[in-house]
Amino acid sequence: MKGKITIVGLGPGNKSMMTQEVVNVIDNATDIIGYSTYIKRIKPSKNLNLYSSDNRDEPKRAKDAINLALEGKNVVVISSGDPGVFAMASVVFETIDNGPDLWHEIDIVVLPGVTAMLAAAARVGAPLGHDFCAINLSNNLKPWHLIEKRIRLSIECDFVIALYNPRSKSRPNEFRKTLDILRETCDDNRYILFAKSVFSDEENINIIQLKNAKEDMADMQTLVIIGSSLSKVIIRNKQDFFYTPRVSI
Repeated sequence: MKGKITIVGLGPGNKSMMTQEVVNVIDNATDIIGYSTYIKRIKPSKNLNLYSSDNRDEPKRAKDAINLALEGKNVVVISSGDPGVFAMASVVFETIDNGPDLWHEIDIVVLPGVTAMLAAAARVGAPLGHDFCAINLSNNLKPWHLIEKRIRLSIECDFVIALYNPRSKSRPNEFRKTLDILRETCDDNRYILFAKSVFSDEENINIIQLKNAKEDMADMQTLVIIGSSLSKVIIRNKQDFFYTPRVSI
């Protein structure tokens, strides 16, 4: 008897940001698989098996979930944010796509979550109010020249740009290079949002202009949103609101 794999997003950090459907699925799981940081967000229980692994073990997590499902288990694969945005959903489908026919018979469901760029945007207003794109700055799975091309074309199209995984200890230079590209092509007054650990106790949010941006303002817990040429910051009740007008003129 084959089991089931449900791939879910835990949202940005606070349990209140999880959908009720995801909460219900986790409560009924027999086995939960995920990156160790995200597994810590799951409350242990007597009949629940938790499997944690390193952040770079995504293919192994997918195979482990498949094998457990083939044993008849009700498996949940967790990601932060949304599982379809730079997360585990695509990894599971890619693994199955390259696997034996038996794997194609497994029942798979993907449940959405609040991804980091939506949570960060909500915290400051509406920077994603007009056309935008999302780019993962990690070069673990793609070369820098491709990332650079996408950044430059996004700026040329005047998109608002959401940057995931901007900077880590093993990748200290990609965000610096991104800032160099912005300074080469954009007005120094363009607004940038640094949103770290949104909707958590460690939340830290800053809206600054490009001329004041520094590479060490970002890390792996930070979501960066670069405004378009039309994006604005207004002050209401002593709070800064960052938004992009719906009308593009």
